Amino acid sequence: MIDDTDMTHIALLGDSVFDNASYVDPGESVSDQLSAMVDRNSSISLLAIDGDITSDVTKQLLNLPQDVTHLFVSCGGNDALRAVEIINKSVSTVGEALEELTLIREAFKDRYREMLSSILSKAPNLTVCTVYNSVPGITERALTALALFNEVILQEAVSLGLPVIDLRILCNEESDYSTVSPIEPSAQGSAKIAAMIDQLVRTHDYGANESRIYSALNNPNIKLC
Repeated sequence: MIDDTDMTHIALLGDSVFDNASYVDPGESVSDQLSAMVDRNSSISLLAIDGDITSDVTKQLLNLPQDVTHLFVSCGGNDALRAVEIINKSVSTVGEALEELTLIREAFKDRYREMLSSILSKAPNLTVCTVYNSVPGITERALTALALFNEVILQEAVSLGLPVIDLRILCNEESDYSTVSPIEPSAQGSAKIAAMIDQLVRTHDYGANESRIYSALNNPNIKLC
């Protein structure tokens, strides 16, 4: 007989990093592979929506199950995509360019901070993800701009004592990205992400209020499906 105290319910929030079924074959998405990895006492709720930005996550929380035990959010990539036009904007000085980037960073910080507050008001065991930066074909300019978003994510996570899955290191191979859309996880990338989520649920001490960064490099025992 299953002891209810051993039950885990994992909710996936955010964007197409988790909601990537449209970009892989059936059964190869993050949520599908995670469902196959977790034990029989665990359940998965996919609330993430392809295309959503940080300010959309509050709406996703309306469907949050009451018995959720662990929340994972991967969001910020679409915020970065919407700001990418700044890379090609003409300015007269480097200082003007930095001012433009600062405005974008501060606006994202406000949205991301509000998102985290909304999630934590529902359940405490939250893990955030950085935005990956090994997307095939990404430009050096885009990488520089993307670093601003990851700086915010890391700073906010550390300030709240939240664990972080560093997708920059975890998904660092071209084969980690879908051939349908290079900004989405492939079957291999999905397996890496799912395995990392499973490992955090099983091993991370959320009660310690300790911010730790998790990646494939410091989790060598991850086995891909």
